[in-house]
Amino acid sequence: MIIETAQRTRQTSEYYFSVKLAEVRKLIAEGHDVINLGIGNPDMMPSVETLEALTTAAYQPQAHGYQPYTGTPAFRKSVADYYYRTYGVTLDPNTEILPLIGSKEGITHISLTFLDPGDEVLVPELGYPAYRAVSQMVGGVVKEYPLREDFGWQPDWNAMESLVTPKTKIMWLNYPHMPTGAPATRELFEAAVAFAKKHRILLCHDNPYSLILNKKEPISLLSVEGAKEVAIELNSMSKSHNMAGWRLGWIAGAKEYISAVLTIKSNVDSGMFFAMQQAAAAALGNSPEWHAERNAVYQGRLEASEAFLSALGCTWDNKQEGMFLWGKLPETTESAEQLVNALLVEKHVFIAPGFIFGPKGQRYIRLSLCMPKERIWEAVERIKG
Repeated sequence: MIIETAQRTRQTSEYYFSVKLAEVRKLIAEGHDVINLGIGNPDMMPSVETLEALTTAAYQPQAHGYQPYTGTPAFRKSVADYYYRTYGVTLDPNTEILPLIGSKEGITHISLTFLDPGDEVLVPELGYPAYRAVSQMVGGVVKEYPLREDFGWQPDWNAMESLVTPKTKIMWLNYPHMPTGAPATRELFEAAVAFAKKHRILLCHDNPYSLILNKKEPISLLSVEGAKEVAIELNSMSKSHNMAGWRLGWIAGAKEYISAVLTIKSNVDSGMFFAMQQAAAAALGNSPEWHAERNAVYQGRLEASEAFLSALGCTWDNKQEGMFLWGKLPETTESAEQLVNALLVEKHVFIAPGFIFGPKGQRYIRLSLCMPKERIWEAVERIKG
């Protein structure tokens, strides 16, 4: 006898990468050398200061007990200092910052906090799959909003007016954008805040890529005047500080929003390991030179990835930011799915098909820059051969 699962398990499916990486592991087990350009899994190390802080803190007797649900004061202060130094945003470390076990967890907590069954959620037609999946799991109704490819993959604000109803509660936003790499702009964020105020919608901005291959000063949505009234921002150590497996992030926003999320979060987990929070505090103090060195590495990988797209006959926008490269397939390529499968089986190169980020990605592919440039060049030679 098998006990029937909840309805929510039938409203979503296993994460695409979970399934595909099983295929990759099988090929590797069979002796094949697979070059994985599909996953945004940073392969460089955290800073030396980060690792030293982790080690030192782990030897402190008080490090191994439960920590505050709101995180340690040192971690929250480091986030506040980082936001002021990086984005010019002032945050109260005691009331406007809530540490998270990764921002993916934060998407779930926000959705549980603000959505009742039947509430509507505006999700970009191309974006991180978790926005859609989590909204559906908590009983929300997903409404895709259009992005204008001819306008730098920004929201089509005029078209979005017709999507809003009295049930619309949350809008998910993510710039620099994943998967297209479209950069953040102050004009975009000002338009988003104005839209949220007009329609009384909670604007949830996911901001993990602002320090990677950014072509201008990084920007936070919370730097826009009045943003705290209608917006909260997720940020993460995963991409910008090479700490993806550490599962460290935070939500920043007005005290009322942070307190509401804490109500849910405090019933789900019991805080993070003290030593990890101490290490995160150290990492947030990494120098501009440290980040510049990482970006120089990513730049070399970007050039190799552009050669990869060129070998496939793809086109791309050179204004992209972040740790991925988004390419449009030529008309001669049957489909992204067919190409991805063929490259994996025949060339042992794995890339991500654009459709996993939304139906509008059917004619696109995404490359990750989380692989040494020598390996990316090897992938170029394989597909040319």
